[in-house]
Amino acid sequence: MPAENSDFSIAKQAITAMRHFSALPAEVVEALAQQMISRTYTAGQVICLEGEPGEYVYFLEKGWVKGVRTAMDGREQAALFLHDSEIFGDEAVFSGAAYPLTVISLEKVSAWAIEGAAMVKLAGRYPDLALACLEHLSTRVLYYVQLVEDLGLRSVQSRIAHTLLNHAELREGALIIPRRTWTTLDEMATRLGTVRDVLSRSLNALELEGILRMERSQIVILDPQKLIERGRA
Repeated sequence: MPAENSDFSIAKQAITAMRHFSALPAEVVEALAQQMISRTYTAGQVICLEGEPGEYVYFLEKGWVKGVRTAMDGREQAALFLHDSEIFGDEAVFSGAAYPLTVISLEKVSAWAIEGAAMVKLAGRYPDLALACLEHLSTRVLYYVQLVEDLGLRSVQSRIAHTLLNHAELREGALIIPRRTWTTLDEMATRLGTVRDVLSRSLNALELEGILRMERSQIVILDPQKLIERGRA
């Protein structure tokens, strides 16, 4: 059921928080918000399943999710990690194809869903929305090109360095990567296209060289320049 009046303003805030949707005219935001359906998910819950018809576009309001492909032997390759103010499912909806990934909540997630048919209809009605969707899909294509380069052309240690640098935050003069409750070595290995033992050895080597320090709640980058050099290797 589309958003009720009590949720209408929250839905509009969620839309304008999206990077590619932030400049949409108020009329377009309201038209979208009227079609939004509030959804919540617990940690580990499947939001959409690889191979199923793309019926909804999802707007993440709060929380982290991962998108994975699963091999016949059960091995997973993580293709996406998304959080607040991100969108997914649009590639399936606008192409008329199945969902390319299984998207799973990594923690409690609040999201808004809009039926694919409604999203396509609105994009046809409002050129500003169509352009915003095109910009978002183009950004996602560039992300996948980078992912192919990472997995196919970089060593494991180079992928680790590149990923750490991309997710580092400057806090009180230090570069850190927060570790959430679900950021286990197994989860990190899946994300990097490797296995736990290889990842553990690589992180230990970087720590012994004084390039980073592993802590329970975060990873601290001690020598950014050396990590940049490893990312280029």
